[in-house]
Amino acid sequence: MRQDVVIIGGGLAGSEAAWQAANRGAKVTLYEMRPKEMTPAHKTGGLAELVCSNSLGSVDPLTAPGILKEEMRRLNSLVVRAAEQARVPAGSALAVDREQFSFQITQALEGHPNIRILHEEIIEIPTDCLCIIATGPLTSDKLSQAIAALTHSSHLYFYDAISPIVDADSINMDVAFRASRYDKGGDDYLNCPMDEATYGKFYDALLAAEKVQPKEFEKTPYFEACLPIEVMAERGRQTMQFGPLKPVGLENPHTGKRPYAVVQLRTENAHRSCYNLVGFQTKLTYGEQKRVFRMIPGLEQAEFLRFGSLHRNTFINAPQLLRNTLQFKARGTLLFAGQLVGVEGYTDSAAMGGLAGINAARGLAGVPLLSPPPTTAHGSLVSYITTTDSKRFQPMNMNFGLFPPLAAPVRDKERKRQLIAQRALTDHAAWMTQSGLS
Repeated sequence: MRQDVVIIGGGLAGSEAAWQAANRGAKVTLYEMRPKEMTPAHKTGGLAELVCSNSLGSVDPLTAPGILKEEMRRLNSLVVRAAEQARVPAGSALAVDREQFSFQITQALEGHPNIRILHEEIIEIPTDCLCIIATGPLTSDKLSQAIAALTHSSHLYFYDAISPIVDADSINMDVAFRASRYDKGGDDYLNCPMDEATYGKFYDALLAAEKVQPKEFEKTPYFEACLPIEVMAERGRQTMQFGPLKPVGLENPHTGKRPYAVVQLRTENAHRSCYNLVGFQTKLTYGEQKRVFRMIPGLEQAEFLRFGSLHRNTFINAPQLLRNTLQFKARGTLLFAGQLVGVEGYTDSAAMGGLAGINAARGLAGVPLLSPPPTTAHGSLVSYITTTDSKRFQPMNMNFGLFPPLAAPVRDKERKRQLIAQRALTDHAAWMTQSGLS
């Protein structure tokens, strides 16, 4: 057996796994095929390149994603640290400058004495080492085939959609206004207000617009938390108004009234030079994106720096295949991490990568592997992906519904969340101490 931990995939999960394993004394070889072999969504060869939203979700300590980030911070997470260093204004969301985020992670891993980075494509799963597969939603076809053969099953997959980005200077600020809903987060978002007539025309154009059609073998349900905007519109005329275009909590300072609908834009970098259309992941053709999205008030002359597109998200049937240590049931020297295990979202993927890295280092050292208590954010995710009915398993992101109920029912929603958060962090701290991780 090789005396290093082999990690395949240099995304958020693979990067966090390498960091956690190396910090616990393990020698790590991290394989990332980019830039020699690119994917349809990536643009660079940098580690942890973000290809969808630039937000890692809420840092509010009374939200489920916020609890998860705090647990990761206590584990000395590289992803959380890099995100905080590359943070751009986005209210209570941890949004980042993409280039700075990737640079921080790449620099940290390249400079670690226990980590070796090789830019090579791996097409077969190694059997002579402790190995973590963290190749994410854009796993190469050859490695996908190897995983399918190993698991004796076909992959489950769905499609994430990428939101377009527009140049800030091309946004009409005589129409758009700065504000966050309910004044939470100051003026971090740009808001493009719609009246009822404008919304109606936009809705009709969205339904009629030409879309990129998937091939027959690619047709599959979308992840509910990342629906393309036009798919959302297909579900009903008012559906978008209860989703990304909801006007509640916003008042147009130009009129003093609440708009009929609002399109929000979130900054992509610290300089506020470009913005993404929040919730506007799409499968419209590029030409139709330009035509239809320029119907949004304030975006009539928008210059698109990146159009929206689709990318495949691949995941295994984790309840059937994985132990609660993220080990493959049929081969204890193989672990899976990131979106491959059926979690959804940057932070969730990185958290599973960190846990896999910790366990790989422990396996290499010959000590028992760990699984966090289910009352913690980490543990609740692990519990979901390893105990859910395998026949109905679908990816899930961090939410309060994953936590086990409190011992005594609490009616007040805010108080309930406070107690869940308190219990999670208390149990997580105890687990770290008992496991020698603190």
